[in-house]
Amino acid sequence: MRRSAVIYEINTWVWLNALSRAHGRTVRLDNVPGEEWDRLGSWNFDAVWLMGVWERSPLGRQIASTLPELLTEYRKALPDFTLNDVVGSPYCIHRYVVDEYFGGPDALRIAREELARRGMRLILDFVPNHVARDHPWTTEHPEFFVREPDGRIAYGRDPYCAPWTDVAQINVFHAGVQTAAAATLMDIASQCDGVRCDMAMLVLNDVFQRTWGDGAGPRPAEEYWSVVIPAVREKHRDFTMIAEVYWDLESAMQQLGFDYCYDKRLLDRLEHDNAASIRAHLTAELNYQRGLIRMIENHDEKRAADAFGEAKERAAAILISTLPGARLYHDGQFEGRKVKLPVQLGRRPEEPVDGELIEFYHRLLAACSGDVFRDGDWQLLNASGWPDNTTFENLLVCCRRLGDSRAVIAVNYSDAPAQGRVRLPWDDLASREWRLSDRLTGDVFVRDGNEMIGDGVFVNIGPWQAHFLEF
Repeated sequence: MRRSAVIYEINTWVWLNALSRAHGRTVRLDNVPGEEWDRLGSWNFDAVWLMGVWERSPLGRQIASTLPELLTEYRKALPDFTLNDVVGSPYCIHRYVVDEYFGGPDALRIAREELARRGMRLILDFVPNHVARDHPWTTEHPEFFVREPDGRIAYGRDPYCAPWTDVAQINVFHAGVQTAAAATLMDIASQCDGVRCDMAMLVLNDVFQRTWGDGAGPRPAEEYWSVVIPAVREKHRDFTMIAEVYWDLESAMQQLGFDYCYDKRLLDRLEHDNAASIRAHLTAELNYQRGLIRMIENHDEKRAADAFGEAKERAAAILISTLPGARLYHDGQFEGRKVKLPVQLGRRPEEPVDGELIEFYHRLLAACSGDVFRDGDWQLLNASGWPDNTTFENLLVCCRRLGDSRAVIAVNYSDAPAQGRVRLPWDDLASREWRLSDRLTGDVFVRDGNEMIGDGVFVNIGPWQAHFLEF
């Protein structure tokens, strides 16, 4: 998959439920209407992440139907909620077999073929840290699990949160676990083109030891991922590995073989911080940035339309769509959905569709589909001002180049107008005029090349607005 891959996440159960309602029949992965696959293909995605296809735990569903704190979340998200809407967590996996609700393994094979026919690859889930409490391993390989002092299998958890009571904690320090995990992942790899690994940093030796202490037994000589990833890549060389990772461990995960790691720091800075903080984040080493996956929402986060608001969301979307690395968009993001749905629910609420936002994302993704944004060089640029103007500090500017194709993106990441000058790094602009077309607005500017590489091109951008200029 291309280093600048565009990935679309779909909550598979919710998506098929919505399609079934819309078409008045049961829709599974093997009979999704062709126009729905065509719709996905029209967005120029490189891959679709079908989140949650694996068999869900009956015990996990029972637990998810009784916890008071979850019931409160369900009713908040779904005003007409009933217990029939609880389908269990997609990360409480009973078996790594495609759930019959989706049509089973053959249906997934057909869905993968439909995606491939439209030039898209298939991403699925892998959860290294835990399985459902009724997973076959709990009886077939009880030695694979961490035990509490009273002898029972421990609930899964991370070192900072309360235990997840629906799942059993795998002991990744046990000698047989890495072999078994590699076998599981190789089976998954035969059914898709890549995986998103849930909470992938929890199985790092340092993190696991901090979480479980002596209860995990002796620390292994090698890291879990340094064993599992090469084993999978030996049979599936082009298999894509994506890590959900936090706590500033992204670089460590890249070094262990992951193609992409979540850039949660950027998401948080985009939501809460100013342009200076975001700019500092983007000064990181370029090869490291190419291994990050940028986003402004996913199933674990607040909806972008809710978290950012309309104008700020568009500015953030332009930024993440033009940076090095991969880009992740979430089903419902383009339509402006605001309800963050608990993953245990199989039905989403009715929400109004924001047609203008859909059109914005269509223009943005079309503008970013060219090779200059997929394979071109990327550079962060600095804006400058003058004695009575400091608004330039709110401008985030970058450029792209691939051969004769060039682009400059300037975003005013503030709620006030911003002006500044931006010196472009291309000396061959000199001694001629250039026509700059804004791919998002249709505006056209003619600028002198000597000025652009000398004093710099002048930009004047309204609050949360942007220029997306191609030469």
